Amino acid sequence: MSRAAVLQGIGAVVPPRVVDNDELSRSLDTNDQWIRTRTGIGQRHWTDAGTTTGDLAAEAGQRALKSAGVDSVDMVILATSTGNQVMPATAPEVAETLGLGRVAAHDVSAACAGFIYALSSAAGALAIGGAERVLVVGADVWSTRLNPDDRSTAIIFGDGAGAAVLRAGDADEPGALLGFELGSDGSGRELAQVAGGGSRELSAGRPPRPDDAYLTMQGKEMFTHAVNRMAESSQRLLDRIGWGVEDVTWCAAHQANVRIINTIADVLELPRERMLVHLDRVGNTSAASIPLALTDAAGAGRLQAGDGVLMTAFGGGLSWGSTAVRWPAMDVLSI
Repeated sequence: MSRAAVLQGIGAVVPPRVVDNDELSRSLDTNDQWIRTRTGIGQRHWTDAGTTTGDLAAEAGQRALKSAGVDSVDMVILATSTGNQVMPATAPEVAETLGLGRVAAHDVSAACAGFIYALSSAAGALAIGGAERVLVVGADVWSTRLNPDDRSTAIIFGDGAGAAVLRAGDADEPGALLGFELGSDGSGRELAQVAGGGSRELSAGRPPRPDDAYLTMQGKEMFTHAVNRMAESSQRLLDRIGWGVEDVTWCAAHQANVRIINTIADVLELPRERMLVHLDRVGNTSAASIPLALTDAAGAGRLQAGDGVLMTAFGGGLSWGSTAVRWPAMDVLSI
């Protein structure tokens, strides 16, 4: 029987600082009702000074290792767009912090779709025997990249990290990732971007512009793309693995906006109550959003062994992807 990637443990963390809508309303032209109506977000968590993406990633990774009942892996893959620095990658630092030794470690940059892409990379390594166990982490600290005067982004994004331990196993056992559907469209790269800091800016022959250090996003266009790409990707994945809507107990869609989540449910003809919603308490945590939502649901006892779970995400790039799993029995620490 062919090798497959099997979910063995999961964990997540958010920083302790809570920033609610009323706090943002004191500095932005907005209010709690306006934010909730348009996004579904009531609060988000932001890091304090000195806390890095790597710090959150390591803590989430430790929780996932504990959930899996292991203390070692052969590889660490970190999905992030807000690494500790431009170079080197943050994953080796996370591995070192966790005391994992000189294991393979690398970053994946696919914005909010990063966790799905990282799962796919881990599944490939496990399938070919390049690893027996992989720690996959999605972590972002977008509060460090937000323009405090930009209402379109400042109200949306939160900081957090989520992680999963995958082991080599059989495709027919609980927890096996059943397949992947990935895609991208570089023509939409400017719809969500941090323009500064890369070779495009530094080779332009002009002084860097301070605002280019911030995330910018064209919300209406991203909304349309997010709904279309995640719904299409999800349906193709379900067709590929032979699942119907009745096989999906829960859908963990990227936690960008509650209206996006509800619209995806409607397009897939999936009851809205089967959509996991966590962004009301943490905002859009980018690459961390799916493992955070899963950990929250599992820790609360809503996500049970045997449940069919569809995961789908969309982010800057443009990039998107989906996967599915029959949820295994495991101990999960509450966030």
